[in-house]
Amino acid sequence: MDRTADVGETGHSGGSGPDRSDPSALRWLIGHELRSARELAGHTQTAAARVLACTHAKINYLEQGKNQQRPDEVARLLRSYGAAPADVERLASLASAADRGTWWAPFADVVPDWLRTFVGLEGLATAAFAYEPLLLHGLLQTRAYATALLADALRVPVVDVERVVALRLARQQRLHDRARPLRYEAVIEETILDRLVGGPAVMAEQLDHLLTLSEQENVSIRVMPLAVAVHDGLDGEFTLLDFDAARSIGYVEFQDGAVYVQDPDRIGGYRTAAARLHAVALPEDASVQVIRDRRAALTPQAH
Repeated sequence: MDRTADVGETGHSGGSGPDRSDPSALRWLIGHELRSARELAGHTQTAAARVLACTHAKINYLEQGKNQQRPDEVARLLRSYGAAPADVERLASLASAADRGTWWAPFADVVPDWLRTFVGLEGLATAAFAYEPLLLHGLLQTRAYATALLADALRVPVVDVERVVALRLARQQRLHDRARPLRYEAVIEETILDRLVGGPAVMAEQLDHLLTLSEQENVSIRVMPLAVAVHDGLDGEFTLLDFDAARSIGYVEFQDGAVYVQDPDRIGGYRTAAARLHAVALPEDASVQVIRDRRAALTPQAH
């Protein structure tokens, strides 16, 4: 993930990070749950429209997150679906969240449509798990490492590289936000540490950065050793995002798009895979030692 569309470095400010409110991502989450609750109840959009005395099109827009969902309308719909009172209160509360500007709006022209929802969701998440087989996950990359990935990228014009990197800087602030840090766990393949993206000096800096990040209580980095020949990540990269007041979302990125996994059963499968990857990867202390060893091997070339 994050090979082209939104790359950068940490930008650690040492203080509380900026607001990560994103109304469009909130509407997307609420709409997904409204649709799931309706389908679980066996109701059609036409029946839902009768509850609000509105058009079928409005229900469709509410479920797609294209329209702002009013708390009272959310509550009425969920009650008609027979949702639990706790779910009614939770979704209505989400709908009443302040409709502030999207935090990444200054970068909108360099964020592909298929990535915009993920950037917003990532800013709202409280925890994330990422498995990466080929390259470091975007939240772990340094500026130089990320820029090296973009140097000859098909999807990012040279003129946009600097602003794409700036977006990554902004995204990574969630790892350092003292008030609301993202609880982040990554499992990375050992081969990633040997791929000299940008050359020895760039990779040496990147490995130093991984070691620094691993010291944070909210960050966990585990290395999948080559000795584990078969594991649950062989089907490819994936990310899981957890939220305080919404159901978890899975995210799978491919060459020119992405899939958002929303079905609870499928999310359960990804969560099981994450737990199994966690179990067979090296423990955090052993992972840190592997990174240190790779960094030591680069010292002669890096200086």
